[in-house]
Amino acid sequence: MSYSLIRPLLFALDAERAHGLTFGVLETLHSFGFLRAFTHQPEPSPVTVMGIEFPNPVGLAAGLDKNGEHIDALAELGFGFLEIGTVTPRPQPGNPKPRLFRLPEAEGIINRMGFNNAGVDALIENVQRAQYKGVLGINIGKNADTPIEKATNDYLIGLEKVYEYASYVTVNISSPNTKNLRQLQQADELAHLLDALKAKQLALANRDGRYVPLALKIAPDLDAHQVEDIAERLINSGIDAVIATNTTLARTGVEHLKHGKETGGLSGAPVRSKSTHVIRDLTEALHGKVPIIGAGGILAGEHAVEKMRAGASLVQVYSGLIYRGPHLVADCVEAIAALRD
Repeated sequence: MSYSLIRPLLFALDAERAHGLTFGVLETLHSFGFLRAFTHQPEPSPVTVMGIEFPNPVGLAAGLDKNGEHIDALAELGFGFLEIGTVTPRPQPGNPKPRLFRLPEAEGIINRMGFNNAGVDALIENVQRAQYKGVLGINIGKNADTPIEKATNDYLIGLEKVYEYASYVTVNISSPNTKNLRQLQQADELAHLLDALKAKQLALANRDGRYVPLALKIAPDLDAHQVEDIAERLINSGIDAVIATNTTLARTGVEHLKHGKETGGLSGAPVRSKSTHVIRDLTEALHGKVPIIGAGGILAGEHAVEKMRAGASLVQVYSGLIYRGPHLVADCVEAIAALRD
């Protein structure tokens, strides 16, 4: 069945309810062995980034499967890698509902979820139950009630707990829905956080005999000077990758739409150009020393190619899946493969 036939039914529901229903359908199809019949599996297109070999360069961005409850079903959609989370040390409910809003005219989504998740221990249990053996990123954050000056402690707890189970770990300091979180992108605070995480990473690598790369996820709402500062900190600290970008606080072009003025982070098509601009600035500032994972506004294969041409080595999708369906994964893989050829 074509996703275009199902989408109107899902869009008639509250966005968060539709999210849960979609996963229910995916899990049912997966449990009966039918899910692959409804998807277009891309041809292998391997690429090595952060010392990891990815089956293809198109991944799932964090946020769709916060607790890692649907890893095996999502793996059947053709992704080269999955990223789950954001997860915090302790469970938290997130912000009050409603907190998720579609902007269909702009192919955008506004969310103010607020890192709602069942806590890192529950996520680990779900990862342990999953059969998936592919590349798995785990995205970590801080609890909402942890003071910003103690945020580093939360990230260190998260890193230590997920280290054994992750192919790489993403440090999320760019969600607009946790008070003061983006403050951690400022130069001195970022340097302190990254140095602490890097020291912990190396200690864990010595303990486990296995090096798990660290990626930093940043916002699109950065000027060129801020991007340069972040790039310098990434290089100096030895962080393994940067994900550009998270959602935007800007509302340019959507403020007149229904829900366009809701608070939260805007994703989907409206953030594409901002994200790509940050990727270009990062590419210039990093001088090839830190790989970039491009995310933000990818709704077609050509958008994935745009990120790669701007300097990304991998891409991630999320909101595009809501608007275009699972075939988006194969479209992006095939478009990037054609670019390489």
